[in-house]
Amino acid sequence: MCGVALAAAAAPLAAQSAPTFQPARLATHIKTLSDDSFEGRAPASPGEKKTIDYLVAQMQAAGVQPGGDLVNGKRGWTQAVPLLMSQWSAAPTVSIQTTTGTLPLVQTEQVSVRAPLNGQTALNLSNAPLVFAGYGVSAPERGWDDFKGQDVRGKILVVLINDPDFETAQGAFGGKAMTYYGRWTYKYEEAARRGAAGVLIVHETAPASYGWNTVKNSNTNVMFDIVRKTPAADHPALEAWIQRDTAVQLFKAAGLDFEAAKRAAQRKDFVPMDLKARLTVSGTATAKVITSYNVAGLLPGKARPNETVVYSAHWDHLGVGQPDARGDTIYNGAVDNASGTALLLEEARAFARAPRTDRSLLFLFVTAEERGLLGSAYYANNPLYPLGTTVGVINADALNVWGRSRNFSMSGSAKLGLLDLLIEEAAKRGRRFEPDAHPEAGSFYRSDHFSMAKVGVPAISFDSGEDMVDGGSARGAVLAADYVDKAYHQPADEYSDRWDLRGLADDASLLYAVGRRLANSTMWPNWSEDSEFRATRNKSAAERPLEAAGKGERG
Repeated sequence: MCGVALAAAAAPLAAQSAPTFQPARLATHIKTLSDDSFEGRAPASPGEKKTIDYLVAQMQAAGVQPGGDLVNGKRGWTQAVPLLMSQWSAAPTVSIQTTTGTLPLVQTEQVSVRAPLNGQTALNLSNAPLVFAGYGVSAPERGWDDFKGQDVRGKILVVLINDPDFETAQGAFGGKAMTYYGRWTYKYEEAARRGAAGVLIVHETAPASYGWNTVKNSNTNVMFDIVRKTPAADHPALEAWIQRDTAVQLFKAAGLDFEAAKRAAQRKDFVPMDLKARLTVSGTATAKVITSYNVAGLLPGKARPNETVVYSAHWDHLGVGQPDARGDTIYNGAVDNASGTALLLEEARAFARAPRTDRSLLFLFVTAEERGLLGSAYYANNPLYPLGTTVGVINADALNVWGRSRNFSMSGSAKLGLLDLLIEEAAKRGRRFEPDAHPEAGSFYRSDHFSMAKVGVPAISFDSGEDMVDGGSARGAVLAADYVDKAYHQPADEYSDRWDLRGLADDASLLYAVGRRLANSTMWPNWSEDSEFRATRNKSAAERPLEAAGKGERG
């Protein structure tokens, strides 16, 4: 989220062969894309059309070719992505009846209820019983089951965010590093699989890695999902978060201590607890299927055009939503992710002006990342170019805008050959790799590279680093924390003339070098031997002749 490289004068000569990336050009892209006139770049909004028009115009001017859907035998600039869109007609009413009385819940204050994505336009639950289901996890391979055979059909599961060992830093889930079981998406999916009526996730800032403002802004806006044949199989009727202090009251009314219940949930012998309360919720939404778009630009390879190196970034943000304390309702998304979008545009421009690479380069700007990685998920299941011959993905999301840094990182702790290449190229520039400083935040599962990883493609989401040339790690940590607290998924994520984009320019130079090296090589980066994604990748090995022959792999 914050970081970048040493001065070019201090870098070895070999590192200076990459083109020079201009901070001023990056600034122009970010300033334009995060302008109020783009209305927060929400899918299916006037801001989407403005964004797509801007991206296409920039790539056309750079000399990049269309790389999207085939129309009458020719590639267009976009890939159509059908999405289910759902939004509240009015704020839903929610209340909980406890043994000590009624606990009213006001939308955005005590509770954050998402518009339904289960195929319904109304959410009506009456006196649904509440049960505390710990972390809501069923992980037989880890010897973990929070449900212990209890039938939760028709019930509301109250669950904790993150993994059972987040606070203890030891246990079946690998300590601090979040697994997919810790993600809110998993908790909703597991509840749907078990037929639960809904989920209330207890919000706590540390295990969530963001404050309540982020929760309410992300979950009370327009909701999107990919179009599913049976949406109720993936989404329970109620998908919501509840404030911690309100949850404490709920537990107290049931004669339970919240902290004691949490400690119990951190043990394998945890058994679900009856909260002796019932929830009633009523709300009406409008739902329809819309078409949003990924944007794709292509530079065909001169020697092996069927092999593709992908640069990706999401162009979307949250659009127009709840006002902040200043009354601002536009979620501009300057850092998240006009910064990554700007970097991709400049990568495309640089490659287009340089000698053509042996392999093809795809510049993929995906939609609806903020709604659950939907644009990248659609691409992963409907690829424009074969996944088996996709060399790797370099993803750029919420990059550094505060100056140069001495290090870099990536989201999560995966091991793959793509990271090895990145480390080698960074070393030429005097930069070092440091593991994800906050693996408990689950960043690996929160950006578009995850969609590609799930289908086996080696993919990495670059993080600019926090050890600032000006101010060191202390300043970098403060900047990162301040951004998360005051701007992340809030209207305050706006462009500033005070930013120092030399760091972002350094990032662009580094990622260019990695991509060019991949695109001019015969290597096929793979996941480490113990990676959960390696087996899927290996299934497509026959599509990669050198790898099938035992050559060219870099795991």
